[in-house]
Amino acid sequence: MFAKLRNNISQMQMIALGFFCIVFIGALLLMTPLASRTGTWTDFLTALFTSTSATCVTGLAVTNTYLHWSLFGQIIILILIQIGGLGFITFGFGFSLFLRKKITLRQRGLLKESVNVLNTSGIVRLAYLILKGTLLFEGVGAIILTICFSQNMPLDQAIYYGIFHSISAFCNAGFDLMGAFGMSSFIGYNGNWIVCLTLIALILIGGIGFFVWSDLKEHKLHFRKYALHTKIVLTTSLILTVIPTILFLILERHALFADMSTSQAILNALFSAVTPRTAGFNTTDIASLSQSSQLLTIILMFIGGCPGSTAGGVKVTTIAVLLLYLRSVLTRTDGVNIYKRCLEDDAISKAAAVFTTNMLLAVVATFLISTLQNLDLTAIVFDVVSAISTVGMSTGITPDLVPGAKVILVLLMYLGRVGSLSFAMSFTDKKRLAHVRQPKEHISIG
Repeated sequence: MFAKLRNNISQMQMIALGFFCIVFIGALLLMTPLASRTGTWTDFLTALFTSTSATCVTGLAVTNTYLHWSLFGQIIILILIQIGGLGFITFGFGFSLFLRKKITLRQRGLLKESVNVLNTSGIVRLAYLILKGTLLFEGVGAIILTICFSQNMPLDQAIYYGIFHSISAFCNAGFDLMGAFGMSSFIGYNGNWIVCLTLIALILIGGIGFFVWSDLKEHKLHFRKYALHTKIVLTTSLILTVIPTILFLILERHALFADMSTSQAILNALFSAVTPRTAGFNTTDIASLSQSSQLLTIILMFIGGCPGSTAGGVKVTTIAVLLLYLRSVLTRTDGVNIYKRCLEDDAISKAAAVFTTNMLLAVVATFLISTLQNLDLTAIVFDVVSAISTVGMSTGITPDLVPGAKVILVLLMYLGRVGSLSFAMSFTDKKRLAHVRQPKEHISIG
């Protein structure tokens, strides 16, 4: 039966179904008394929301992660974060390697879809790199964070916190246990350069994409030898880090950052620029940000990270392609050119489709939630974009949402992790070619 089902569904449908099963199993485990700190059953919607948020590496929470969940529950959340960050296909590949099983052609195809690369050539080598790199970066991050945390808590707790937050940062998940100290996320560490820079490094490394890892490993610092994808990712990532940092510093220097020293303000501006793409941690009170800073955060959340990474959003390459296409239209240039290469028409149409799909989902979800509950519109948009881009940042309304609104966010988080466009296309996998082309007719645009 399972073999027949496996043969009748597409690779994208297999991935979507796999994530659904992981979310459901995680929800069942989190419902049990073992998972709650009070030893009582947790209602299904709360467990489902938390499981979805962890598996889809979002970080939105309807309960305080430390105060509500027991050690067992927190470990379940951490496992879901790790599986969701790397993709369950990559995890399955790791088990196959451990058991010395042969990697079939179908498994290579699934792995290609999971890590979002163009072909299966070198996919096994890339998977090795992903597993080794993840262990290395999360391990180093955990050691650094443990050393920092050990100054404020017992060593055993510091080790656990170091591991938990290193994995959460690398996977761009945004879950934290700082509720143990009565603080929201890393607000209590907004002046600690080592903690903040370690988290920033983990977020950026996890968010640039696994293909970029491979390219950097192979060609080192020789920028000219990089693939066009890598060049666009590195360039746009640098721009989306530097410019928002400057903007946050300008917007909040005499507001939210007013009581900070110049160096601390710069650090928090940098953190505010990096974490929306799409880690979900914060070192300042999100609700206290100015309207312009909240809008800037929403824009960064919507853009997200890079393809084939632990991050969400429409991805930096999508925005880069659309802006390059706009430039070519305005300058009446033939083709979309960058770094002495011309982009394929398929890349442009897919970028437009991804952007439109996510924007449409965000607008519809915002409208539905606003009809269900009378809340500040900016706060609703913030949570909606945070969910579909799998960020996890919130102005604080998430726990107070009505059940219907929570279900909407659950769906958005799931679609954001699987890929809204990919999920929709999985049901129309077979391309239908028209036998007769219809006559063309011009319409007015703009």
